[in-house]
Amino acid sequence: MQSKSNQWSEQLLMQMAGLESQTLPDSTLYVVGLPIGNAADITLRALWVLAGADIIAAEDTRETKKLLERFSISVPTVSVREHNEIAQSHMIIERLQKGEKVAMVTDAGTPAVSDPGARLVREVIKHGFRVIPIPGASAVITALSAAGLEPAGFHFVGFLPPQTKARHEALSSLVGQSDSFVLYEAPHRIKDVLNDLGELAQPERRIVVARELTKKFETFSVMPAKELCAWSQHHEPRGEYVILVDVAPQSEAFQLNEKDKKWIRALASAMSASKAAATAAKIVGSTRDEIYRWLLSEKENA
Repeated sequence: MQSKSNQWSEQLLMQMAGLESQTLPDSTLYVVGLPIGNAADITLRALWVLAGADIIAAEDTRETKKLLERFSISVPTVSVREHNEIAQSHMIIERLQKGEKVAMVTDAGTPAVSDPGARLVREVIKHGFRVIPIPGASAVITALSAAGLEPAGFHFVGFLPPQTKARHEALSSLVGQSDSFVLYEAPHRIKDVLNDLGELAQPERRIVVARELTKKFETFSVMPAKELCAWSQHHEPRGEYVILVDVAPQSEAFQLNEKDKKWIRALASAMSASKAAATAAKIVGSTRDEIYRWLLSEKENA
């Protein structure tokens, strides 16, 4: 009878990948990346590890079982999600102490990246056990590869705070910087985020809205920030989103006359510097980023 650890490695593709010569160390937590939508994106190594694990720690056991059944993998699952991660960490540590191999997965993508898992990883490391990453799909990297952003690095943000005020403040800070950044968002909040972004970002700043990555209805919509509000009103929110904000556009030499400086200072005394900069940019014709930096320098030199 085939053991669960070799039921995959004895298949031709597994042999071609050299998995028959590799080992799965005991007392180890395996952080396994899964597809973000298209099941065909599963890696050979991920299948091999999942089949060879003693137990699989899953964000949602129901979703994980669907994937396991698709690939004929029969390994017990246990729930490890955001609200029970600390409590379940103790159980995982006990299993590692017994020499078991534990695979951790999220519903889609890579655990501990805007998903549960980071706290469990810290606990496992703290107790002296090994953690082995099994690379897989990542929504941020997938979106970046097809978005055409300037090749100058990027800031990965993930999900913004759900509260209106906190989200607005976070976006104000982000668009006040010239670097590109990447957001995740759920369908029920996407319109609010895009409307805020359209209001706060420089009008010509390039935005890419990616939806349903790797799935049948995958779309990439590219537009300047000034068109975001209108776009969001004409598109029904569906699926998970990745929002990519390109580097701030370059403008001519920045210069404010004394009259503009005076009323912008007054405006900044009544609201945050980021909001004042966003408002002033629409009036004086400079970029929000330039005015924001000027306000900060004014504050430092005061």
